[in-house]
Amino acid sequence: MSQRSRLRCLLPCSPILRGLRVGALVAVLPVLGLWLVPASAAAPAAAAAPLAVHVVAYREVADVISAEGVVEAVRQSTLAAQIAGQIVELKVRVGDSVKAGQVLARIDPRAAEQVVSGSQSQLAEAQAGLTNALRSYERNKQLFAQKFISKAGFDQAELDYKAAQARVGALQASAGQASTARTFATITAPYAGVIATTPVEVGDMAPPGRPLVTRFDPASMRVIATLSQSSLRDVKLQLPVQVEVPDLKRRLTAKQVTLVPLADSRTHTARLRLELGEAPGLLPGQFARAWFATGMARKLVIPESAVLRRSEVTAVYVHGADGQLRLRQIRTGDASGDGLIEVLSGLRQGERIAADPVRAGLSAGGPADAAAPAGN
Repeated sequence: MSQRSRLRCLLPCSPILRGLRVGALVAVLPVLGLWLVPASAAAPAAAAAPLAVHVVAYREVADVISAEGVVEAVRQSTLAAQIAGQIVELKVRVGDSVKAGQVLARIDPRAAEQVVSGSQSQLAEAQAGLTNALRSYERNKQLFAQKFISKAGFDQAELDYKAAQARVGALQASAGQASTARTFATITAPYAGVIATTPVEVGDMAPPGRPLVTRFDPASMRVIATLSQSSLRDVKLQLPVQVEVPDLKRRLTAKQVTLVPLADSRTHTARLRLELGEAPGLLPGQFARAWFATGMARKLVIPESAVLRRSEVTAVYVHGADGQLRLRQIRTGDASGDGLIEVLSGLRQGERIAADPVRAGLSAGGPADAAAPAGN
């Protein structure tokens, strides 16, 4: 027998190796047992929560008129270049929050500084001329008093002195204007806000009037709503007024309502300002819809959240007499502004509908395990 064959025979028969194999098998069996135990045996399946339902009923709700509008900031402005020059620094980007007085951009100040230097030199020259004119005036005044010069000579000296005074005053104003223009090379934020646009880049030439930065104050927002003149007479311009912003998926309450005293002669509409104050997530330009109350009315209503909209289909899941959920198409009217919507056809008073159409759609066609009504 070869040496390799003898080793193959001796190794399995070694007591130490047999013990190691048995120990490894004992250690692996519990792990395999955990893998093989079905999930249903490891933990009982959680019972599905029952579906909430709403009972269709007539209610006294606000009769409202809706008006579409656009969100805007009460304080929004564009900072433009006030001197000509090349943009050498742009310290903000779109979306940055800035504080009042914070530096936003810089324009090359060398040309403005040269204008300041030139105006100061001219002012110094004029002041020297004024000093000389004053001395000449004082001297001629004494000579005239002593009858050494004529009245015409004295008048000329007085005229030269006043002209020198006027020249100094004009150059002082020019120097002040140049100094002020030099400060325009640094663009700062006049109030705290958010940067909306920066339509320039470093290296661009900025002639006077070119927009550099646009920003707005998110702490004060409002909606400009448009309403037809025929509907305006029925609207009560009083609080509360509900404002819906679809992008936020929630409703806001206006703090103040103001009718802009100017109608559009082309569209025959009027504008209303709805002050909202600070509303996180609200951005200028977003679409909004306002709900103005015109009175109270008794309507058959259901929650808007229970309505399922798919393309041109508007429907709800109804609890049938056999205990099953079935999708039924309905026709809706205006929303009341408080989360309810009028039902014009398709439902009757007392019927029960699923409060959550998404969950109801998953269990449609089977028994409806409904919870107590979530609202009447």
